[in-house]
Amino acid sequence: MSDTSIGTPEQLRDPNYTPPIAKAVPLGIQHILAMFVSNVTPAIIVCGAAGFGFGSNSPDFPQMIYMIQMSMFFAGIATLFQTIGFGPVGARLPIVQGTSFAFLPVMIPLVAGKGVDAVAVLMGGILVGGIFHAILGLFIGKIRFALPPLVTGLVVTMIGLALVKVGIQYAAGGVPAIGKPEYGSLINWAMAAVVILVTLGLKFYAKGMLSVSAVLIGLIAGYAFAFVLGEVNLGNVGRAASFALPNPLHFGLEFSVAAIIGFCLMSFVSAVETVGDVSGITKGGAGREATDKEIQGATFADGIGTAVSGLFGALPNTSFSQNVGLIAMTGVMSRHVVTIGAVFLIICGLIPKVGAVISSIPIEVLGGGVIVMFGMVVAAGISMLSDVDWNRRNMVIFAISLSLGLGLQLEPGALQHLPGTIKVLATSGILPAAFIAIVLNLILPEELAGEATEEVSGGMAGHGHGSLPEAD
Repeated sequence: MSDTSIGTPEQLRDPNYTPPIAKAVPLGIQHILAMFVSNVTPAIIVCGAAGFGFGSNSPDFPQMIYMIQMSMFFAGIATLFQTIGFGPVGARLPIVQGTSFAFLPVMIPLVAGKGVDAVAVLMGGILVGGIFHAILGLFIGKIRFALPPLVTGLVVTMIGLALVKVGIQYAAGGVPAIGKPEYGSLINWAMAAVVILVTLGLKFYAKGMLSVSAVLIGLIAGYAFAFVLGEVNLGNVGRAASFALPNPLHFGLEFSVAAIIGFCLMSFVSAVETVGDVSGITKGGAGREATDKEIQGATFADGIGTAVSGLFGALPNTSFSQNVGLIAMTGVMSRHVVTIGAVFLIICGLIPKVGAVISSIPIEVLGGGVIVMFGMVVAAGISMLSDVDWNRRNMVIFAISLSLGLGLQLEPGALQHLPGTIKVLATSGILPAAFIAIVLNLILPEELAGEATEEVSGGMAGHGHGSLPEAD
């Protein structure tokens, strides 16, 4: 419900309305708290996959702090692209941008165990993928037909399924290694369990901001528990600088065919996700459909925000779905409120000590939060699939896409004789599943839909779906 002390109902539905500053500041910070954990987690996961970042004695540890710092800074910059905009860029709506989970199944294989030098390949892919994403804004409305709920629901579900293993590994103590007897210990799982239990308790038994920030508060509780156990090392916080500016080409740029194809394909999915978020904001906050200009501007901002991030060592950005729900909950449509939140993110990104504190979170504590977030991604995908008419045609498309996509990810050795680039793309899970689903949906005749399995379609049919939560 909306708060009439902030403004009249008409004002609250107006994106250009600015609430009183005493109300606008906490509302803006609330938006950042809702997305904060999801925004910095991909950077930690990518650094962990590359084999650097964890352990304060690692020579690459400052690189993880820098990537976390840039995740905050450029999420704020990309958000300003949306809320303030320039020229045709930006929806001029309260859209919060943040680091995308959707690209992780593509990024992890590209850097796995290759160290900090491999990150340059990611940055090249992010730059090209961001430019491609922005170009999609020219005709995004014309390609939505290729991504019905059957395809988008499968894609979102596959993103979650591709990542749940990471959550379990983190909760058990990190990526398993020979000679690591503490992996999977009771203490490790206890730290993760505290995060999960506190998050669930707040999500179901609290209201308002406590419920919205359940994952963040759960991580704080797990962090406190780990601190009591002596599992927190704050040594790097004191050594981190108090202020630092972004460094152009910090990780360098390297262009790989696998990275470019992977990022461009995922940008296509991300662009459609943004369309869904823009529609959700205008419907939930203003009770109207999004205009073509708003959708196009949002897609331009999405892509340009991602491309700029790649130039400075940050990861791809996308619109955050949890903030769409927050607008519907508060009833405040003001883009200036989100602008205030973006400035808060930018300030945090200029202070490396903030990144150092985040990097001191034990991986087991982070694992508890990741289990919840990636589980929510799977749940969001299943919710989207509830819109599907489960006739035999759609069941066959779903079955083949899921089986091949997930199967090749689980057993990458089955494609060991393929060239390296094709193997990386084919074993990512998400890309083969999306490609097969899109192609089959376009070429299989609709006449097959008449062969409906009534008991299946009756049991599975539902309503309501949303775009990928960046905790979704």
